[in-house]
Amino acid sequence: MNRLLAVIPGVVLSGAVALAGVGLSRFLGVQLLGFERSPVSPVMTAILLGLVISNTIRLPPAVRPGIAFSVAKLLRLGIVLLGLRLSVAEVLRLGALGVPIVLGCIVGGLFVTLLLARALKLPEKLGTLIAVGTSICGVSAIVATGAAIGAKDDETAYAVSVITVFGLVATVVYPYLANVVFLGDHAKVGLFLGTAVHDTSQVTGAAVMYAQTFSQDQVINGAVVTKLVRNTLMALVIPLVTVYHARKTAGTTGCGNSSIRRFFPGFILGFLALALIRSIGDVTIGAGGSAFGMLSVGRWTGILGLLDATAVSLLVVALAGVGLNTRYRDLKRLGIKPFFTGFVAAATVGAISIGLILLLKAASVDL
Repeated sequence: MNRLLAVIPGVVLSGAVALAGVGLSRFLGVQLLGFERSPVSPVMTAILLGLVISNTIRLPPAVRPGIAFSVAKLLRLGIVLLGLRLSVAEVLRLGALGVPIVLGCIVGGLFVTLLLARALKLPEKLGTLIAVGTSICGVSAIVATGAAIGAKDDETAYAVSVITVFGLVATVVYPYLANVVFLGDHAKVGLFLGTAVHDTSQVTGAAVMYAQTFSQDQVINGAVVTKLVRNTLMALVIPLVTVYHARKTAGTTGCGNSSIRRFFPGFILGFLALALIRSIGDVTIGAGGSAFGMLSVGRWTGILGLLDATAVSLLVVALAGVGLNTRYRDLKRLGIKPFFTGFVAAATVGAISIGLILLLKAASVDL
């Protein structure tokens, strides 16, 4: 009971900052920029508000345990629940032409970004966060990877900022670029937006913007399905990244039981387990009309929606705590190089996406 009482003030503060971040995100994206769904991540705004508070107000010691609890425990629970977003069925839906394009963008983006980060001598974990955020699925990939590899709070906050800024630029610019490059081919445009724009909300915003501007509603479905496939591959990439960093830190090549436990933290195993449950549920719906033979499509969708909203809420609260726990001097120490890396990474993924779509003549991919 004493421990519970000790964390309440900090959790309440993190929750209040999170709520303010959600409100600011909606104001900026919907009212200011005019999108139906804000492309400005509430995680980003929550981090920024937390940073402002932590660097302008001396926080009382009573809130520190709750902030630490939010960053450590609530973050990991949110990551576990994110596993329910990932479904192998979406990979099958994208088809034989779309999947290689997604894989090419992920592998190429990871390789170039990590190579550049190493050349610029960025902190290795920060470079990894920018790489996975650009290549896979933005903020979700960053927070999951950051927790898995033990990245510092300021590295996570900086990586989220980088990804959000360039993802927002892509949201506004890429719909017009796609129309010029692909000459109104909605299948190619959907693949491009789904592979080249970072965060899920940003992909949706860019697709809606294209659909409204060029009267091509089919683009929305294609872009969202493509992005869901990228999200699904997070279940493969994050464990691999975790193993790489754990082996490097431990300096071991063994794979005994203790090593496996260290390489795959409990929350990553939980993440993978829920991804498996989601996939089985979707497959059983396709085969028999109900998830696991007992949940109707409506009920299954409702459960997934509720748990996804819970995951997002937990992540926003946790990342608000990251902002409250980060000092400006820590971000200043990282310098401007991460932003340059993020710019090159975003441009690289966009270029790879265009090249592969044109090379594979993906006009036949119609979602």
